This record gives sequence, C-alpha cells and structure tokens, in this order.
Amino acid sequence: MSDTPQPPAITDSHCHLDFPNFEGQLDAIIARAAEAGVTRMVTICTRLRNEPTVRAIAETYAPVFYAAGTHPMSASEEPLASVDELVELSRHPKFVGIGETGLDYHYTADSAEIQKRSLRVHIQAAQSTGLPLIIHARAADEDMATILQDEFRNAPFSCVMHCFSSSAELARAALDLGFYLSMSGIAAFPKSQELRDIFAAAPVDRILVETDAPYLAPPPHRGKRNEPGYTAFTARVGAELFGMDYPDFAAQTQANFDRLFAKAAAYPVAA
Repeated sequence: MSDTPQPPAITDSHCHLDFPNFEGQLDAIIARAAEAGVTRMVTICTRLRNEPTVRAIAETYAPVFYAAGTHPMSASEEPLASVDELVELSRHPKFVGIGETGLDYHYTADSAEIQKRSLRVHIQAAQSTGLPLIIHARAADEDMATILQDEFRNAPFSCVMHCFSSSAELARAALDLGFYLSMSGIAAFPKSQELRDIFAAAPVDRILVETDAPYLAPPPHRGKRNEPGYTAFTARVGAELFGMDYPDFAAQTQANFDRLFAKAAAYPVAA
C-alpha cells in the first residue's frame, strides 16, 4: 500500500467523455483523474440525440455526472430543443445542469438568430428546473450579456460561464448576476495574462475549474489530448492567481461547485 498522500480533491466541472478521443479508455482516464485528485467530473452532451450515450457514461462511472443541451455551433444543424424535453431529461438523478448552450459568432455568426432562440429555451429550462445553466460564449459578448440580463429579470437562474475567455465586461455582467466563471487550460497558457487578470479580479467564491477535455490541455500537456486529471494543472495556476495554498484553493473550488451544482453535491456517495 502506497504512503503517497492523496492530493486535494477537485472537480472537473466540464468535459466531454463521449467524444471519440476517449473511446475504450474511460476506465484508465477516470483512474488517472482520481490519482490527480479529480474526484468528480461533469460530462457534457452537446447534441441532444447523443444524450443516451452521455447518460450511460454517468450511469457507469460513480464520479461522473452529466448535463445536456445543444451547443451553439450545432444549433442550426440540430432540432430546436424544447423546454419540456430538457425538463424531462433533468429528472435523471445524475443530470445536474442545462447545456452547454450559448452564443458563438466566431465561426457560426450566420446562425446567430437560431442560436439566440436555442439559448432562450435552455434558460427557460434552467429557470424551471433550478439547475445551473452552462454557457459557451465566444465573440458574442454584447448579445450574451443582454440576453442573460433580460432573462434573469424575467426569472432568476444560476449559471456558469464555462471555459471563460471573454471580455472583462462580460465577466462583470455575469458576476453581477451572481454567476460563476470557470477556468480552463486557456487560463494557464503563457500568453493569457489578460484573462488571468480578469479571473484574479473576480470573487474567489465564484470560480470553478474545468478541462473542456479533450480540448485545451494546459501546460505541460498543451497541444495534446486533454483529460479530466489535467484539471489539477489549471487549478494550481488558479491558486497562484489568488495567492492561496493549493489545498485551500482546491477546497474553495469544491465549495463553489457544491453551491452551484447542488444536485451533484447532494448525490449519495457509495460507501
């Protein structure tokens, strides 16, 4: 039996374990995550027709929870989700968030109108279920802030700005609504100082960590396939940013995740 101390527990709040990059390897990937201290992960379904596959992963692996929605870059290719459909999916005990949804005008600006319609459907499902909304935002800051603010006035909801890499203005708009910002490997890239400054200016009790695996691996794995265990590299950068010891920052992000993803936090852990 090893005497190596267990690393502090953290949660990968956003990954994509159903992607082909991971096929046939999930046992090893989840074991490596545990060795790195990543005791929970939320795998995200980006096209609702894939929900059964994503659900099966969460049902197979105790540390894995899931969320489902229509990714904005797929919004023009997929049937428009309905509030009822998302609410029905949310009844599963390991379904813990709505999305990812959002706006992405970087590559898919031509589908902006259907993206906005899809986003509002997902927001209504978050309002109805009380589950957090998981937002993808790229090159659409003004529209994103406006829709989030307008819909929040209609009925409050909780939200995480996943893989946050947008402007300080959108960060402030989200934080002013009580939302959370999630740090991905981008925050650990050497040229991301401006983004790190945005995170450092945010309240530490509104910060989550994630991989967005298989994308955006942090150093020292940049350019390679990302996986949930690498959350620890980004979390160590976060600890430095906030001037905290790593165990304290890890514990803070765990408390933040538990507050936002209360359904995951309340899920009974096997003895």
